[in-house]
Amino acid sequence: MNLQLQSADLRQTEEAAKGQGLPRLTALIFAVVCGLSVANVYFAHPLLDAIARDFAIAPASVGIVVTVTQIGYALGLFFIVPLGDLFDRRRLVATQAVLSALGLVLVGLSPSAAVLLASLAAVGLLAVVVQVLVAYAADLAAPAERGRAVGTVTSGVILGILLARFASGLVADFAGWRSVYLASAVLTLAMAVILFRVLPRQEAARPRTSYVRLLGSVLLLFIGEPLLRVRAVLAMLIFASFNVLWAPLVLPLAAPPFSLSHTEIGLFGLAGVAGALGARWTGTLVDRGQGQLVTGFGLLLMAAAWLPIAFMGTSLWLLVLGIVMLDLAIQAVHVTNQSLIFARRPDARSRLVGGYMIFYSLGSALGSIASTMTYGAWNWTGVCLLGAGIGLAALAFWAATLRVGR
Repeated sequence: MNLQLQSADLRQTEEAAKGQGLPRLTALIFAVVCGLSVANVYFAHPLLDAIARDFAIAPASVGIVVTVTQIGYALGLFFIVPLGDLFDRRRLVATQAVLSALGLVLVGLSPSAAVLLASLAAVGLLAVVVQVLVAYAADLAAPAERGRAVGTVTSGVILGILLARFASGLVADFAGWRSVYLASAVLTLAMAVILFRVLPRQEAARPRTSYVRLLGSVLLLFIGEPLLRVRAVLAMLIFASFNVLWAPLVLPLAAPPFSLSHTEIGLFGLAGVAGALGARWTGTLVDRGQGQLVTGFGLLLMAAAWLPIAFMGTSLWLLVLGIVMLDLAIQAVHVTNQSLIFARRPDARSRLVGGYMIFYSLGSALGSIASTMTYGAWNWTGVCLLGAGIGLAALAFWAATLRVGR
């Protein structure tokens, strides 16, 4: 059976969205749950030095801890997220949350590096519940408010990423890095209960098809939607830049002359709150047809952010400025990307966001491992040159594909 809904069904879906919309309380709950879920992927960043010592991993190779989590996330985006277009989301997300809690327990109790990496890959695989909820929020929102709804939920995601670094550093300083994952397992189980109670018990009818054909349709979306291809490449580049900063940052900050604690390093993540606050504002601009303008400004800001970051040895306030610039830019482009692709195919939003976010995960994984290797070879200067180069490449790619966005 063809997965694309008939035009009449699409009109009914849009009319239902216009009538119901996404209640603010529901959007807030979605944002909180997404923040808790995505935090599980980013807890490791300020803990890399402690994990490296515990399992005797070389500093130049410790980026693999983040990379395997992102690889698991990428697999989940392809194999799990599309199921949101086929099955009851309520049961799907609750099941993912319960299994995520089990994976987190395994991380916290890992006796060896091999078990740790396998458990983190499983945690990444199941953390894609975030994207199921983002697609669902886009379904519930009225068309004229879809960008704002996506921006609101995405704000929760970004706050989760930033607070994950602070919370994990704080808990690790008092109780060790393993306690971070064990505590998160408890919170994730609570999240599963909340999701099961909040999500609607009845959903619109789903197309009937096989799982294999459902996955194949993700590939067909990339063939048939040029805008998806362009925005997916931009996602890969912006999140590669994001992780080029955050993956190795703990290494220079924990070493002399800074010698900061995990808690102090985690505080730098709070500087990126400006990015989260800007996400909802960005969605409003996209609703007004300013998506390309937001993209160009965001990519320019992303490249420029590496200048103050490069001089953090002069003053850590320059690092704070660079973090604010980088996170605001990345989230502006990310919200714009999702809002634009969701408008293309209302019948396939789970598959659209799943395919799009595969490139996000790929960029995150490549950025993490490349940055730690670069730091080992050329120190912080090399990391900053790598980040700035990615930013300029993203800006050039956007300019070359500008007509596709129109």
